[in-house]
Amino acid sequence: MSRTAAMAFAPASVGNVAIGFDILGFSIDALGDRVRVTRRESPGVQIAAVRGVITDLPLRAEDNTAGRALLAMLEARQPGFGFTVEIDKGIALGSGLGGSAASAVAAVVAANALLPGPCAQIELLKFAMAGEAVASGSRHVDNIAASLYGGLVLTVGIDEPRVKQIPVPPGIRAVIVHPHMVLATSKARAILKRSVELSDFVWQTANLAGFISGCYTADLDMIRASLEDVVIEPQRQALIPGFAQVRQAAMAAGALGCSISGAGPSVFAWTLAEVAEGVCSAMLAQFGRQRQACDHWVVEVHAQGARVLP
Repeated sequence: MSRTAAMAFAPASVGNVAIGFDILGFSIDALGDRVRVTRRESPGVQIAAVRGVITDLPLRAEDNTAGRALLAMLEARQPGFGFTVEIDKGIALGSGLGGSAASAVAAVVAANALLPGPCAQIELLKFAMAGEAVASGSRHVDNIAASLYGGLVLTVGIDEPRVKQIPVPPGIRAVIVHPHMVLATSKARAILKRSVELSDFVWQTANLAGFISGCYTADLDMIRASLEDVVIEPQRQALIPGFAQVRQAAMAAGALGCSISGAGPSVFAWTLAEVAEGVCSAMLAQFGRQRQACDHWVVEVHAQGARVLP
């Protein structure tokens, strides 16, 4: 007999990963969103509750990332029933940690458990992309793919996305620092130039290739040399007071690289495990000089994404 209700967890994520604008992301299993989906006889999607660190999300399904993702699923699959949705937010919106993506991902993963025939992951990715577009104004997949698949994820293409999980060398830790400020993705995208200097294009392309090569071969020197954003970060750093000092402090403490998480304001660094706490402390100290309170996490980059909870 088919299930009538399911709850799923979708992890937070770091989008862009400095050198992979809109195509690279990695998951952060230390926090995330939980969404409970229940079958209902009437068609459509009803948002019944929003709880957690954010409670004022839209209740109209078309305006809610989880709701819109489920509407896309219903339109494609036509299961003959609808969904009632309860959202428990563990990720603050406007944090640069994939909060809108996680809600959409958790919703489609939970709903998938209720369908007569489950969808493939790539189908769930497309449904969740429709939800993410509600929040950001465009379809981009870096946070969605990382939250759904887990680990470090490369996604190529939008209409027909191809997803590849990239190995993370052993001993790597990700330091995540979230200053208590809100930065809307739409605002952070609006300031970006529409053209790139040829020299910067070549530099950024080399960095992306070098970083992925370094991950596959566990070449930490290559990762250190390549994990630098020369296109997006220079434009966005002014939106995060003290960012340049935070990045400098992280690198001085031994980080392999440090950049803005997604649209910001959160900041991430990749480090070796033995210096991770020192890197974290250095980043927090610089935000402290800005009188900016922060949350922080030091995590492994686990290759486990969204899943249905028992």
